[in-house]
Order: sequence, then C-alpha cells, then structure tokens
Amino acid sequence: MDAAVQSEVPVLLRRDADGVAWLTLNRPQARNALSVGLMTGLETELASLAGDPAVRVVVIGGAGPAFCAGHDLRELRARPERAAYEAVFAHCSRLMLAIVRLPKPVIAAVHGVATAAGCQLAASCDLAVAAASARFATPGVNIGLFCSTPMVALSRAVGRKAAMEMLLTGDLVDAAQARAIGLVNRVVPDAELGTATAALAGQIAAKSQLTLAIGKAAFYRQAEMELPDAYAYAAEAMTRNMLARDAAEGIDAFLEKRAPAWSGT
Repeated sequence: MDAAVQSEVPVLLRRDADGVAWLTLNRPQARNALSVGLMTGLETELASLAGDPAVRVVVIGGAGPAFCAGHDLRELRARPERAAYEAVFAHCSRLMLAIVRLPKPVIAAVHGVATAAGCQLAASCDLAVAAASARFATPGVNIGLFCSTPMVALSRAVGRKAAMEMLLTGDLVDAAQARAIGLVNRVVPDAELGTATAALAGQIAAKSQLTLAIGKAAFYRQAEMELPDAYAYAAEAMTRNMLARDAAEGIDAFLEKRAPAWSGT
C-alpha cells in the first residue's frame, strides 16, 4: 500500500450494534502493532465509551491476520532515547488501566497471534474469546527485551508458574493451553469467533449497566486487598448496589417471574 494512502486509513475502527461497541485494531500490515497513534486512538475511544449510555459492552479485535503483535518495534527503534521509551511504556500502561477502569465489560476477540503487548492487551480485558488457531506469547526475552509491562497483566490473569514459563521461554501458547491456564475464557472454531463473541457480549449487555459498573470496579479493587479489607469493601459495594433502583427491580422481577426492566440507576 502506498505510504500516503496508508496514512489516510484509520488505525482504529468502531462499529456499534445492539449495545455493543466493536473496536477493531486496523494496522493489518503491521500485525496491529501498538503504535503511538493506535494507542492514542484506543485510549480516546475508551474515554468516549465510558460515558456513552447506549454502549453496554466493548469488544476489541484485530483486522487482518493477527490480533496484535505487541509494540511497534520499528517505531521504538526510531527514537532510541530514554525519554521516548519512558513515554511509550507509560502510554501503554495508561491504556491498559483505561480498559480495567472502564465502567463497562471489555471482551477481547483474539485470532492469529497476541504477542508481547498484544498478549498484555488480551490479558487486560475482562474476558477473552479465542479462535482455535490463536496463539499467545511474551517473546521479548528472545530479542533481549523482557516483557516486563506485559508481565503485569499476564501475572494477574494466570498462575505464577504459567506466567513465568511464558515470560522466561517466550514460547507460543496455543488457544487450548491459554484456556487451561486462564488467559482466555472460551475457545471457538475460527469461523465462529465473531458470532461466539457477539453472543457472549449480548448476554452481558442484557444486564443492568449500573450493576455491571459496580461489580467490575469492585472485582479489581478487592483483588489487590488483604482478605478482611476485601470483605469489608465488597460488603460496602454490595450495600450500595442493594440500594439501587435496578437491584429492587431485579429482585422484584425474579420474585414475580418476569423479565426485569433496567433503568441504569
């Protein structure tokens, strides 16, 4: 593709359907590597989605043959300066935190490879659906660059031994193994990735937005606490949830054997 034409192609695509925002990384010629431009686009879109009442769930996928091959190494090497490296890795960290802090569930739809920061992206999402042929790796160790920032998300998604093996060997992990260690929730035939992800997103989108927001925030916050503090925080969160209109509606609907009508309050 001509460089001028390529520069005009948006690096991030968005499509909304049935309460779900589908964000597609759109740098297929670079295996959707996380350039500064792509990270900026994702961060901006997530900030917009946070306050969009029409969107209940977000799905992140990739165009072309891969989900995401990590950082754009050519871009990194173009400015071999400490300040430049610090800025890129800080930017990536902000992006991953934006996913965790988004008050809406985020699902990764993974096909092809998800490596290095691409594996970090999948691990940072709340849920992940993988095509059967998908592969995951933190291969930085093979090129002299340990995947330290991907390690943060990976070590919180899978057990320590599994995370260390991926980080120390750089080996590719297939979709079945990724599910076995907890990196992904579901593995589906390649041709069914879109429909399976849509079905999961639709199931979640049918819930109360307020309940989802409270629950997601509580999940991540309590996970970093000592057990007594976690229970105290979760009890407060559940009390706050119980006082919400949607909780009263949901309980009444259950008792009355009818579908709830969520208000988001």
